[in-house]
Amino acid sequence: MSAEPRLRVQPAPFLRPTVSTPGIMTDVLVALVPSLGVAWWRFGLSALLLVATATAACLATEWLLSAPPRGRSLADRTALLTGVLLGLVLPPSLPLWMAVLGGFVAIALGKLAWGGLGHNLFNPALVGRAFLQAAFPVAITTWVPPAGPLALYRGNFAWPFLSAPADATTAATPLGQMKFAGVAAPLGDLLHGGIAGSLGETSALAALVGLAWLLLRRACDWRIPAATLLAAAGLAELIHRLSPDRHPGAAFTLLSGGLMFGAVFMATDPVTSPLSPRGAWIFGAGIGVLVVLIRFWGGLPEGVMYAILLMNAATPLIDRALQPRAFGYGRVRAAGGGG
Repeated sequence: MSAEPRLRVQPAPFLRPTVSTPGIMTDVLVALVPSLGVAWWRFGLSALLLVATATAACLATEWLLSAPPRGRSLADRTALLTGVLLGLVLPPSLPLWMAVLGGFVAIALGKLAWGGLGHNLFNPALVGRAFLQAAFPVAITTWVPPAGPLALYRGNFAWPFLSAPADATTAATPLGQMKFAGVAAPLGDLLHGGIAGSLGETSALAALVGLAWLLLRRACDWRIPAATLLAAAGLAELIHRLSPDRHPGAAFTLLSGGLMFGAVFMATDPVTSPLSPRGAWIFGAGIGVLVVLIRFWGGLPEGVMYAILLMNAATPLIDRALQPRAFGYGRVRAAGGGG
C-alpha cells in the first residue's frame, strides 16, 4: 500500500519557471551575433578586439569583486553579456585601455555597487559607456569610416592617458551630418551598416534580426521596443511635417544612430525596465520621446544612452504607480475621504 498522501499541502510557488537567467542571457547573446558580424565585416579586427577587451574586463571585474565563492556569479552570464553590449556601443578606434576602464565601471559601479544581479537601477553597459562619455569625450566621439574585415585602427593601441595616433581618415556619423550640416545619409546605408558610428549601431537590419530571435524565444517584452520605436517615429514625423527643412522624418530617425540597437538590446533589460505591461508602454514611449527631443534640440546629435538611463531612473516610480491591487481588496481611499 502506498504511503503517498492523496492531498499534498505545500507553500507556493506551484508553477515552476521554464526559463532561467543563463538561458535568457544566452538568447540575447545569440541575438547579438548579427550585429557583431556586421561590426566585424565593416570595421574589421578592431571590432573584435574592442568587444573581446570589454568582455574580458567585465568578466575579470566580476570575478575579483563579487562575493565569495569567487567566480560563482559568472555562471549567470550577465557579466559576459554586459561586456559584449559595452563593446558594441563603442567607436571602432577607441583605445583598448579605455574599453578596460569602461568594463570595470560597468560591473563595479553599474552592477555590484547596487548589490549584484537584480538590484541595479541602471543598465550596467550604459553606465560604463556614460562614464567613458564623461571622462573621454573626444575619444568616444571620434569616428572612422568602415575599412573592411581586416581593418586595424591605430587608435586602439594608444598607451593609457597619452594621445592616440591619428588614423588616416575620420568620418562624421549620419546623425552628426544631419544635425550640423543638414545632410541625410541614404537609408540603404543606415540599414546595412555602410556608415561611421559605434560598432553595433551602424546596421539597423542586424538589430531587427536580433529582435526577431528574441521575440521568437520570448526573451524580451515586445512592448518596450514597440513603444520606443512608435513614439520616436510618431514624434519625429510630426516635427518633420512642421519643419521639414530642419528635422528628419520617421524613417531616418528610426534607422540612424543607436535607436534600433538601444530599443532592442538595452531598453529591454528585465532588471531596469518596468514589470507591468502598462509600465512597459510608458517606459518605451518615454525613451522614444526623449531620444527625439535630445536629437532635435540637445547639444549632442545622439540621445539614446541618456534617454534609456533617465527612464531607468523612472522605473521604480512607474512600478509604484501601476502596482496592481491584491485580489479581493479594493483601492485604498485617501485619509479623510467620504464613506
